[in-house]
Amino acid sequence: MSPARPSVLPAVLRLLSLLLLLQLTTPPGVRGDCGLPPEVPNAQPTLEGSTSFPEKTTITYKCNEGFVKIPGKPDSVVCLSNNQWSEFIEFCNRSCDVPTRLLFASLKKDYNMQNYFPVGFTVEYECRPGYARDPSQSVKLTCLQNLTWSKAAEFCKKKSCPNPGELRNGDINITTGLFYGSPIFFSCNTGYRLVGASSSYCTLFDRTLKWSEPLPECVEIYCPEPTQIDNGYIQEEHEVYVYRQSITYGCNKGFNLVGKSSIYCTVKENEGEWSDLPPQCIGKSSGSKPSPTAQKPTTVSVPATQRPPVPKATTSFYTTRVTEGKETSPSGAVSLIYGFVAAAIIIGILILVKIFWDYGKSGSYNTHENNKAVNVMFHNLSETDDTSEVRHSDKL
Repeated sequence: MSPARPSVLPAVLRLLSLLLLLQLTTPPGVRGDCGLPPEVPNAQPTLEGSTSFPEKTTITYKCNEGFVKIPGKPDSVVCLSNNQWSEFIEFCNRSCDVPTRLLFASLKKDYNMQNYFPVGFTVEYECRPGYARDPSQSVKLTCLQNLTWSKAAEFCKKKSCPNPGELRNGDINITTGLFYGSPIFFSCNTGYRLVGASSSYCTLFDRTLKWSEPLPECVEIYCPEPTQIDNGYIQEEHEVYVYRQSITYGCNKGFNLVGKSSIYCTVKENEGEWSDLPPQCIGKSSGSKPSPTAQKPTTVSVPATQRPPVPKATTSFYTTRVTEGKETSPSGAVSLIYGFVAAAIIIGILILVKIFWDYGKSGSYNTHENNKAVNVMFHNLSETDDTSEVRHSDKL
């Protein structure tokens, strides 16, 4: 009878218990994962709060400030089955910034998508439209040790637009030449109005340099038709009147010109206007303003009343002349004339009455004398006009 074989079950149970104990006492970082990612020069891992990194976990790095990822090199590591991280190559390095932007040139297409420019790296440019290559200057820039780009020479020069031409009766002001992008300005001489654009600039059309606006025109400015005046005329009238052209006014016969006889066409804010108001033609006898037609001076002559044939005595009256003044109306002048006539008639009647009265007194003293004595009396009366002599002769 053979001896009994020992049972293997207890041994298996003891082994499983030991493995479980080992699993519980093993640190978390080593329990089936790779632990913390490795340090990479000039870069930091993107953990996003993770503390466990099991097999096949991938960790990506980001370059530190001032460093740029080198194109073509991986920027991540992977946890392998042996709880180890994959190998890596340094992939962050210092770089120049984006190449200098130039007004007259642009980077060649080969460099447009690139962002890594290490020290010593060189880029090339090409001229922009409207510029021509200057073969004496280099088109390359280099990233220097201080991570700046070398200074760019002006290796592209501006092309020129064609001559704009001549602006008749105006001027073209060229301030910066006829080069690409340069403006020119238009203006007209005095007496002309600009029709069109006041400026233009050299620009590119289908890779050809042209002016943005066509050449304008300078159109002559006309004054309005001159005003006609009453009792006057314009000497040598024309159909149109332009800047500095003058007109001369004249008055009809019997009228005086008040104001400027000549005025000229001038320009204000691109519009034609006359330099002064037209003059006026005023009647010569009306002073400085028009008035009703002046009457001719009226002369009233009052004839002297003759004495009877015997008493040789005469009476003279002054001729009365009434002339209408500036303020006297025709009806007032007639009334004044009538007053003078009436006064003259009354005075004449009074004189006649006195003459007859004196004659009657003289006759009463000589009633019984002969005719010769009477004739002598009247003769003495006419020469001396003194009644005392008449009485003396009567006594004789």
